[in-house]
Order: sequence, then C-alpha cells, then structure tokens
Amino acid sequence: MGSTTTGDPRTNDELLDAARKGDEGALAVLVERHRDRLERMVRLRVDRRLQGRVDPADVVHEAYLAVRGKFPLYSADPQLPFFLWLRLEVGQRLVEVHRFHLGPQVRDAGQEVSLHRGALPQVTSLSLAEHLLGKLTSASQAAMRVEVKLRVQEALNSMDPQDREVLILRHFEELSNGEAAQVLGIKPSAAVNRYVRALKRLKDVLQGMPRGIEGI
Repeated sequence: MGSTTTGDPRTNDELLDAARKGDEGALAVLVERHRDRLERMVRLRVDRRLQGRVDPADVVHEAYLAVRGKFPLYSADPQLPFFLWLRLEVGQRLVEVHRFHLGPQVRDAGQEVSLHRGALPQVTSLSLAEHLLGKLTSASQAAMRVEVKLRVQEALNSMDPQDREVLILRHFEELSNGEAAQVLGIKPSAAVNRYVRALKRLKDVLQGMPRGIEGI
C-alpha cells in the first residue's frame, strides 16, 4: 500500500522510526496501510465453520490492540520485518479466535510450516479451491465447479507441504518472494523454485478448462 493510503505523507520507514520513538499515531497508520493484506490473510485462513461469524476487520483490530503493548519489546530487538511480525500477531489472534469458538482441540491442527512458529492456521485445499473457483462467473464455467474443485483439491493435496505453503503465501496472500522465504525459513532461490513448481502443477490441472481461471 502506498504512502498516501492514509493521507500521511511519511514513508513506512519514517513511520516505523516515529513509532519507535513513542508515536502511537504512526504505529496506527502503519497498521492501517497493511490492513488489506492482513484481512486477506484472515479471510483465507479462518476455519470454514466460522465464515460469516468472524469478521476479518475485527481480528485485525484486536491484534492491533495487542501490538500496541508489544511494540516496544519488538522494536528493541526486531527478529522479523515489521509487516511479517504484524502478520504473525494477527495470525496468532486468529488462532485464539479458533480456540474460543471451536475448542482447544484445534490448537495443533494444520498449522503453517514456519521457522517462526507462532503457527498460523493452515489453509485447507477446499478453501483454496473455492478461492480459485470464485473467479468462475459464467453459467458454463459454474457448471464445472464440482468437478474442477475436486481436481484442484487433489492437486493441492498432492503437493509437497512447503511448495503448497509457498503458493499460498505468494499467490493468495501476495507476499513477496523474500517475505515468503523469510516466513518459511528458506532461501529466496528455494522459494522461487517451490513457487514455480507449485504454480506449474496447478496450471497443469487447470489446462483443460475453457479459458482457464483468471489470475492463474
């Protein structure tokens, strides 16, 4: 998101520096600039049983309230770039929401493979397939949804777990290659190779579809 998104002319680096000096308004502006990406992540990773009951904007806001208190500790020894730290905090808030609504048994279920194990809820193959197929709008395409959904789910389930996670981070969450590599604790070159491999696997599955799926 650009520096004019919130009307504040300062760059993200300038805002981060001001926040380190105690400017809570600068921290609020930074979070607001990343809001769209964070809400997209929540929307993708929220348990299907909670869709319609959990508002991604509320999850991000509640995480921000926690971030305000944690920020001095983070800024004293940042282990992650600000956005990745913020994303992790939002993800951990989503884990808490899952536990509240679904019980403690979801604690270790399907967590994101990550070097920084705050572990975020994993995206299911069904959820990914539905995000992809949501781009099919014509009647003829809609008629193919059931068959294609099964094919996409099979392709996703057959992927190496880290290939699949790179695909999620890059294509669905729209993280940069460097961000995805850092989240997973792998080299950027490895992230590129995994992303290309996963994307090719998905394209091969969808190749026979009329006009394919936009964005893939």
